[in-house]
This record gives sequence, structure tokens and C-alpha cells, in this order.
Amino acid sequence: MKATIKWDGDLRFVGTSGTGFDVMIDGEQKAGPRPMELMLLGLGGCTSYDVISILKKSRQDVVDCVAEISSERADTVPAVFTSIHIHFVVTGRNLKEAQVSRAVQLSAEQYCSASLMLERGGVVITHDFEICEADA
Repeated sequence: MKATIKWDGDLRFVGTSGTGFDVMIDGEQKAGPRPMELMLLGLGGCTSYDVISILKKSRQDVVDCVAEISSERADTVPAVFTSIHIHFVVTGRNLKEAQVSRAVQLSAEQYCSASLMLERGGVVITHDFEICEADA
């Protein structure tokens, strides 16, 4: 996997993924997210991918999944993440609580590379979820 970051003036940078997608990164928050916000977005994308994949494979009729992520950072430089909480709001039809719980747990403990990497670096990551019934 590769990526490039090109300075775009001031504290703005354009990141280009190895697959050719661009994202604006802005330390001043005028044209894009800050770098640490992108880390949270990456974590959220990684774990959400797992949760949806696991639920689909277990034949759950999931129609939406939102990962709400909150974090705390150290007060000193480097201002690393010290804790992150991920709250999943999973919407579907007749979803089984045990299946949703299992999907969240498997992502956290086995599959989400971003989560596992951050935890190995000392970040405390917690998870919870709620299930919403989709309209018929």
C-alpha cells in the first residue's frame, strides 16, 4: 500500500491514495479535516466495514450503520489519542442483538487493523451499539 502527500500551501496538503483517490488535509480546518481527524475516520471506516461484512454474512437485514466516534487526546505534545469510544447505531429489520454484538466484538478483537494497531500503541478503545428497527 502506498500514498503520497503534496503540500498545497499554508497548512494544507493533498493526500493521494495508492488507488488514486485524493483527500484534502488541512491543519487549519478551512479546506479539509486535520490529520488526527483522518485517523479517526480511517478507524471508523475500517471497523464499520467489518461490522457490515459480518452482519451481511450472517444474513442480517441491515440497512444502515453509523459509527459515532469520540476521543480523548493527551494534553502534552505529542497529543496522541489516549482513548477512543465507538458507538454503532445499526438499523435493520429484525436484527438479532447477539449477531450485532458478535460483529462489533469480532471487528474489535480480530479484524479491524486500525483498531488493533492503535490499541497496541496504548490507546484504550471501547465499543457499544444500539439497534434501530427499520421502517417496513
